[in-house]
Amino acid sequence: MRRITKRDNFEPNSLKAWKRGNRGKLYSDLKNGGAVVRQDIRNEALREQFYLCGYCCKSISGNNDCHNEHVEAQATNPNRTLDFDNLIVSCNTPRQCGLAHKSKVLPLTPLMPECESELKFKLSGQVVGLTERATDAIQILNLGDQLANNRALIEQRKQLVHVLLMANGVDAEDGLEDDDLLEMVVDDISTPQNGKLEAFAPVVVNILKQWLG
Repeated sequence: MRRITKRDNFEPNSLKAWKRGNRGKLYSDLKNGGAVVRQDIRNEALREQFYLCGYCCKSISGNNDCHNEHVEAQATNPNRTLDFDNLIVSCNTPRQCGLAHKSKVLPLTPLMPECESELKFKLSGQVVGLTERATDAIQILNLGDQLANNRALIEQRKQLVHVLLMANGVDAEDGLEDDDLLEMVVDDISTPQNGKLEAFAPVVVNILKQWLG
């Protein structure tokens, strides 16, 4: 995960207007003539996520590969279904991320700064939780703690992590001994280009920070 910072000025004007004119309505009511609002929510959330899935950090385009996701599920907290601070974008990967979350309570979310420190990613592509809530979140979202649970994500993450490291002059086998160079690589990978981050860039940053740590 990468922390998602929600900002007041990111809430779409169309959503603000719809809420003013539809007091007491829920997100599910947007199905009746609210397609534009739903798309505006997605577009704004994608921009603040730099076009990465809010959970696994794979690249998403914003078309048919993702959906608007409620961090606190609609069934769990109906009062927050139209709260933009509770809305992110998740990929549509079956049995993973938002499609695995459903209505379960998520103890660690990408809206929390700790999401970047309580998950530990490995060069193997696997992820482990450093706290009980992180372990629970990994299992709920099926983020690849074991090959038996999500081999596809683990393999995809492993391959793209190695590609991104090599593209930035880092040999995954040898690493880098110069902390200053590592910090430069972290800065480069963390910097969006044309409003987008590379797929799994936050995963690579997590690994590099372990080397720095």
